[in-house]
Amino acid sequence: MGLPEFSLQGSLFSIDNLLGDQFPQDDRFRLFAAHVRPLLVKARPALEAAYCRDNGRPGVEPVLLLGVSLLQFMERAPDRQAVEMLKYHLGWKLALGLDLAVSAFDPSTLVYFRQRLIEHEQAKLAFDAVLEGLREAGLVSRRSRQRLDSTHVLGLVARLSLTELLRETIRLALKELHANADLARPPFWPVLWERYVENKVDWRLDEATLKEKQMQAGQDITLLLAWAQGQDAAAAAVVARGKQVQLLKRVLEENFASEDGKLQLHPQPPAAVKNPHDPEATWSAKADGKKQWVGYKAQVAETVPDQPCESGEPTAAFITAVETQPATASDEAGMQQVLGEQAKSGMDKPSELFVDGAYVSAQVIVDARREGWELVGPAQEPGSKNKTFKSDAFDVDVENRVAVCPAGKASSHCSRLEEKATGKASYRFEWGRACADCPLKERCVSRGQRGQDHRTLCVGENHGVLQERRRQQKTEPFITRMHHRNAIEGTQSELVRGHGLRQARYRGLPKVRLQNYLIGAACNAKRWMARVAWEFRRSVCPAPLRGAT
Repeated sequence: MGLPEFSLQGSLFSIDNLLGDQFPQDDRFRLFAAHVRPLLVKARPALEAAYCRDNGRPGVEPVLLLGVSLLQFMERAPDRQAVEMLKYHLGWKLALGLDLAVSAFDPSTLVYFRQRLIEHEQAKLAFDAVLEGLREAGLVSRRSRQRLDSTHVLGLVARLSLTELLRETIRLALKELHANADLARPPFWPVLWERYVENKVDWRLDEATLKEKQMQAGQDITLLLAWAQGQDAAAAAVVARGKQVQLLKRVLEENFASEDGKLQLHPQPPAAVKNPHDPEATWSAKADGKKQWVGYKAQVAETVPDQPCESGEPTAAFITAVETQPATASDEAGMQQVLGEQAKSGMDKPSELFVDGAYVSAQVIVDARREGWELVGPAQEPGSKNKTFKSDAFDVDVENRVAVCPAGKASSHCSRLEEKATGKASYRFEWGRACADCPLKERCVSRGQRGQDHRTLCVGENHGVLQERRRQQKTEPFITRMHHRNAIEGTQSELVRGHGLRQARYRGLPKVRLQNYLIGAACNAKRWMARVAWEFRRSVCPAPLRGAT
């Protein structure tokens, strides 16, 4: 599709010319037209790379489509409703610089536009454009204090049992093979078609029958894959290219194992497929197990204002990252993704980053100090077996290779251990005979410590950093400082309730990532316009009169 001609020349019949005076100066659509739309126009050269200049009929203006995409996440409007708003809503027309009688496009155009953004790696375009506008307006600096937290995103799929997962995966594979008329059908095809396409399993079946159905599905997958591999070269290549057949092989490997020549069910790995309609939506749970979901995880970072807001003043915090990752990925990996994407957006590492304990480790604290920024968050408490003293009860000096136990006795031996694969070093301290007559032996030495004769302690190379942080986080100044992190919970609530962050609109990680970038851009645009409107009202209404009736 070709790139349409674009002109900044306003029309005599534009809403701004015809009815602009009817919109107040602090109207959000008027402010969108004044502050956000110019940023989208400025980003047009990047959009041009996704289009051909002379290739058939000109398409819909990409700046318009990007503006509609942003507005629909500000207003929580699906594609069809967004097009209707474009046709009938004067505020939308004003915001996008349109004429009164502009003709709308088909809602499917937005679907193809989003796919075009993904294919040309422009998913972050709107987010970066708004963020750059905030920097130019002096509302966001390249280096600032920030806070970061993650939240779950539900995938656009149903929760399936193992039986449903296996049967639905086979059904989709059979439909994919059936669509290719050139492929010869195997002799068992009618049986599989009737079993998985034309019939469904009764959910009221007992557990033993369901287990039998699962084993039958595993055997049928094995049979179907063996037939696919036995085709001639041309047919085998066609089958191998089928996404559903490839998924069939993955589901077999994740749920079955061959033991003594027999197929046996085994526990699923953490990132196993939970629904064949979106294989990238994986299962995860919070540490306490109370919150479980199938979908993705979003990392949300925002600036921390230097001064508290006045009464009635909109927030001065703005989102600097909304990064999407698989549900099984760690928060620590998510933080590195956030910092990397912020660098691509032209931002420096934050001077201080406020986080919870899931992001804090000794190595990250050390790396942050080396890079000139500070990770502010509580270190997680050390684990303990059999109710023995935890590692933080010991005074450990890794540099001098000595540790002092709760009874005040120094270690007698220290060994340095290094993992060959990662090069990660750890240190093991031992107390030897010093534990024989110690009154704390029963509380300190567990049954697994060499026949209960003495205590050993294994810590990481940067254990001293964790000791320091665990002592700091119990002090009043640190607790007060951590109050800066709390507002990220309200931001997540705003993103969920105001923009739909919790529920994926689309399937697949690239599309969900695009959705979350648009949500972040929409939230920033709303906050920006709220501040501009507040400053305008304050300028026209003196402070003593603002509270008057």
